[in-house]
Amino acid sequence: MTTATAPQTTALTGLSQARFNMIEQQIRPWEVLDARVLALLERVHREDFVPAAHKALAFADMELPLSLPMVEGQAMLAPKVEARLVQDLQLQATDKVLEVGTGSGHMAALLASLAQRVVTIEVDEALARVARNNLQKAGITNADVRHADAAANGFAACATEGPFDAIVLSGSVAEVPSALLSLLAPGGRLAAIVGFEPMMRATIVTRTGDAAFQTAQPWDTVAPRLLNFPAPSSFRF
Repeated sequence: MTTATAPQTTALTGLSQARFNMIEQQIRPWEVLDARVLALLERVHREDFVPAAHKALAFADMELPLSLPMVEGQAMLAPKVEARLVQDLQLQATDKVLEVGTGSGHMAALLASLAQRVVTIEVDEALARVARNNLQKAGITNADVRHADAAANGFAACATEGPFDAIVLSGSVAEVPSALLSLLAPGGRLAAIVGFEPMMRATIVTRTGDAAFQTAQPWDTVAPRLLNFPAPSSFRF
């Protein structure tokens, strides 16, 4: 019996060690110090959301393609970027959250583990199916994956269940559309990666009044573009 179970025990130990290294060597140094978020990264297993072709890279400090060949905008964000976005949203157990860009469902799993409910929208139908399956296998029951073009018709697919206490864009945009900001509840927070390569800014927008917003840009990174978001006008007087 000892001989039969030893390989499995070794594999489990290896995954646990790799996850520990990811948290201690990548995520903590990026000022992710919220004990709830760190515990969550131990509990929600990233490797269960990584495509089979990239399982060996599940804990690597890099974005991972979600399709072969790589399709623009279809990538898992690096672990430290996901963790920092979740921390900066300061989610509460009563929050209703909107995510744009479901991907594999990993970010939705993290959000749903801290919030009351998550609505997550994915433009690619095949990825939406994969995310639903991944979330079901992980036992996440409060994340609703929807296949839609989030940006179409003035973000109509996002507006059906607003307002939201938190919105996260799981990819970068040139600017934050005002139509999304209008979906924030009073006190609601939006987290996005905004700008252009070679350096973008993490942008946290808090709704402080009916038409009042406070913006912070606490850190820099680069992330793949979300598809179909409106580009800012290049025209200037």
